[in-house]
Amino acid sequence: MSVDLFAGISVSDYPAALSWYGKLFGGPPAFSPNDVESVWEIAEHRYVYVEHRPAHAGHGLITLFTGDLDDRVAGIAARGLTPDRQETYENGVRKITYRDPDGNEIGFGGGPA
Repeated sequence: MSVDLFAGISVSDYPAALSWYGKLFGGPPAFSPNDVESVWEIAEHRYVYVEHRPAHAGHGLITLFTGDLDDRVAGIAARGLTPDRQETYENGVRKITYRDPDGNEIGFGGGPA
C-alpha cells in the first residue's frame, strides 16, 4: 500500500510565503491546486504545502530529517535564508530551525557531523 504525506503550513501573506518557501526548498512549488495553496515535493510521496489561512498562521511545526544536512543548509544560506536556531543533541543528532515570516518553524535534522 502506498502512502503519501502532505504536511500543511498556514500563512498570512501568501505571495511572501511563496518567495520564502521557494528559497527554503530551492525552487518553485511542484504544483498549486488553487489560488491560495502551493505544494513542494520534498521527497517521493512527501510534500509540504502552504495555504493562505491568516487566522491559523504562525503555529506550524515541521521537521524533516535528511542525510544531506550540511549541503542542504549551505544551499539554503546561498539562497539568502539564515537559521533561527541550531542545536546538537547529546547523541550528536543536529537540528537546524528556520522561521518563516509568520513564525512557523521548519526544522531540518541530520545525523552527527
